[in-house]
Amino acid sequence: MPEVSVVIPTHNRRRLLGQTLRSVLGQRGVDFEVVVVDDGSTDGTAEAVAALGDRRVRLLRHEHPRGVATARNVGATAAHGAWVAFLDDDDLWAPDKLARQLATTGREDGWVYAGAVEVDGAGRLLGGTPPPPPDALLAGLTRHNPMPAGSSNVMVRAGLLADTGGFDPTLRHLADWDLWLRLARLSRPACVAAPLVAYRIHPGQATMDTTGMVAEARVLQVRHGADPGAIHRWAAWSQLRAGRRWAAVAAYAAAVRTGDLASVARSAVALLSPRPTLVRRPLRRAAAAPDWHLAAQAWLEDLAGVERVRR
Repeated sequence: MPEVSVVIPTHNRRRLLGQTLRSVLGQRGVDFEVVVVDDGSTDGTAEAVAALGDRRVRLLRHEHPRGVATARNVGATAAHGAWVAFLDDDDLWAPDKLARQLATTGREDGWVYAGAVEVDGAGRLLGGTPPPPPDALLAGLTRHNPMPAGSSNVMVRAGLLADTGGFDPTLRHLADWDLWLRLARLSRPACVAAPLVAYRIHPGQATMDTTGMVAEARVLQVRHGADPGAIHRWAAWSQLRAGRRWAAVAAYAAAVRTGDLASVARSAVALLSPRPTLVRRPLRRAAAAPDWHLAAQAWLEDLAGVERVRR
């Protein structure tokens, strides 16, 4: 029985998935398995995973796409580990991510998260700050989704995940936030205040359907009392990150209509903000958190070195 089952849902990201898998297979000090759920890919993903020939990796395949929430649930159901860790197919882990999360948890901790940084499509550091401590994360959950790097960060006890029912497959955009809110009702999380996850920003990310996000926000508002203004702000940032400035302004305007007057200023800033997906140079490290960025840069460079040797 492995200590941790790593569940990776994927759809038509063969190249990025290869890098992601190498960051997982390089985990140190943990007995783990990897469950890759190929959600109807047509780019040879299944063949690439099979070609790894690594006994720690299992492949489950959907002939037709069923959605990322369903893919995560299918992977979690097939998992053998006492803990389940989720990872998106375009994100990366530090080699001690799982070990440090396990070492941090106590008997009362049902789930655990760490810190994260943002990287571009080439794996170069763009930014990132330390994560909120557990009390702050729990306090902010109804106002926004404060989880750094989303699902790629969280590891949860398999039994607790089963008790929550897993991800809601009817939610396309906000299923992870919904799960954190349900987990918070059952258990307090632990936190590793170190940059152990790299969240990749690239043009191939899923297009943000702001209409769908707002509709799902209403679901979370009814279920959990979530702040709808936060969803509009998230939608605005997603649009801005994709270079759709006027769509971002419209989303901020929607936030203002919910009573979020601070989004008036945000909408003005949106018109002047650069596109993070077009950043071509590594980050000039922020004076506020130089050690944080240096710690992430160290393992990102090691991972990049492995990539160069492999090629």
